[in-house]
Amino acid sequence: MSEGALFGVTRSLGGRAWALKPADDRVAGEIARLTGANDALARLLAARGLTAQTAPGFLSPRLRDSFPDPSSFTGMDHAARLIWDAVEAGVRIALFADYDVDGATSAAQLSRWLAMVSEPPLIYVPDRIEEGYGPSTAAFEALKAQGAGLVITLDCGAAAVAPLAGARAMGLPVAVIDHHLMDGAAPDADALVNPNQPGDASGCGHLAAAGVVFVLLAALNREGRARGAFASRPEPDLLAFADLAALGTICDVVPLTGFNRAVTAQGLKVMSAWSRTGLAALAEVAGVTGPAGVYHAGFLIGPRINAGGRVGKSDLGARLLTTDDPAQARAIALELDRLNAERREIEAAVLDAAMAQLEAAGVSDDAPILIAAGDHWHPGVIGIAAGRIKDRFNRPTIVIGIDPETGLAKGSGRSCPGVNLGGAIARAREAGILLAGGGHAMAGGLTMAADRIGDLRAFLDAGLAPEWDAAHEARTLQLDAVAHPASVSFEFCQALSAAAPFGQGNPEPRFAFASLRRTFARRVGTNHVRATFESAGGARLQTIAFRAAEGPMGEALLAAGEAKFHVAGKLRAEDNQYGRRAELHLEDLAPAG
Repeated sequence: MSEGALFGVTRSLGGRAWALKPADDRVAGEIARLTGANDALARLLAARGLTAQTAPGFLSPRLRDSFPDPSSFTGMDHAARLIWDAVEAGVRIALFADYDVDGATSAAQLSRWLAMVSEPPLIYVPDRIEEGYGPSTAAFEALKAQGAGLVITLDCGAAAVAPLAGARAMGLPVAVIDHHLMDGAAPDADALVNPNQPGDASGCGHLAAAGVVFVLLAALNREGRARGAFASRPEPDLLAFADLAALGTICDVVPLTGFNRAVTAQGLKVMSAWSRTGLAALAEVAGVTGPAGVYHAGFLIGPRINAGGRVGKSDLGARLLTTDDPAQARAIALELDRLNAERREIEAAVLDAAMAQLEAAGVSDDAPILIAAGDHWHPGVIGIAAGRIKDRFNRPTIVIGIDPETGLAKGSGRSCPGVNLGGAIARAREAGILLAGGGHAMAGGLTMAADRIGDLRAFLDAGLAPEWDAAHEARTLQLDAVAHPASVSFEFCQALSAAAPFGQGNPEPRFAFASLRRTFARRVGTNHVRATFESAGGARLQTIAFRAAEGPMGEALLAAGEAKFHVAGKLRAEDNQYGRRAELHLEDLAPAG
């Protein structure tokens, strides 16, 4: 038995050891006395490194307390001057944005700001299939032909050395606003803002591009004040853009700590008014009601915006977020909803094929990364499939789609804490195994010749083994507290929500329940399992395990006969026509006894 394993669970049905996060009881007590938090919330905060001094600010995050100085970003002031020079000279500005939610929300922020001080910009979003990620010389030529005198790349461009050289040769100024890791030569841009570029001292490398753009708007307002630009027109209100910054931050799965936490908390408040025409239309189509939360943004609204770039028209998301026409917004929202349904079907087929391939080959406990590849796997869904497989096996995963006609393969990967996948992909590119590739610690993308997939697997197996061996967190289910079914209630969940917004870097609390008897289980939907557990005293716990019916956990739940389990997962509260209730979203099980 591993020392410290909770309930003695060293290998659950999900293949993980269980560990209770340590918390100083004295600190938790001080937090409870100062903030009025209940014992569970106070312990949660203490376990996450909060103290009686820092907990109040964490529970009530304010932008002014964490907003970074724009001048601390390398190139930020220069970019602000460059953009204002173009505005004052009447130069046509074009925005070149990535095709995901981060790119769309970045474009919407800057487009709306420019429309307040000048003319609405051109917006160019590349097609994922035909053009791929990032700017190209051809795209710059097209924008120049449309009259653009300044191009601003958003959520891309930091690695576009050749295209930026092409823009320089044709006399087209380009400002790059990005956040992706940079490991090679910087592009020859007229301005480069990227908190992850070498030498940047902002300490904001954890921001999504939408967060970087939000800071850029502050720099632009400051530069505008210095120029007297707001003497005859109102200064744009930064808080009005916070909903867009929050949506990009949530959907890019960056840590919701510090400035990101404040942006998300304030942005969700702005979003909850549903006054943004495009967001209101998409919320209606997606069935979102009431105040906006991380779940609504990340799992209902974000995937629909992403669907345009994955399997449809890449610019639909940016168009939705920049329009103020209700009829146009509804039409785009309906199209995105249709594309999202199509995306789910394509994703399911790719996921099934990739899982079958991996299970047929066998998944070794020692393998630091899983790689699945197949012909005609749609490049718009391989990243989602990689994330699903990563969650299933708790292992960094890359899924690769091959075009057998050209021999080219495109892959997308998702990682686990402690394994820098983007850095490993960059090293594979430098080694000549990839034609292109990069990303950040938790995700990456690549393009390569299909006949070198075996070389990539060997390279990553060797290169990531030390990181995987040291990444104990990925193989251990970290639990915030031990609870009893009798304590689970709507009110208990509401008290815990004070620590929201939850996400990367501030995960939802996970609770463990000891030795519960399974009294009921049935398959629901396509691959989910609902189950009821009961304590020795008769208290019941309602649970649901998503996408689990055909895995070890689902098989154990649906097996005949009575059985006892240790149970772990995240609590959810519901307040609807059926009343107020709470249930556990089951994440792991271990046989008890």
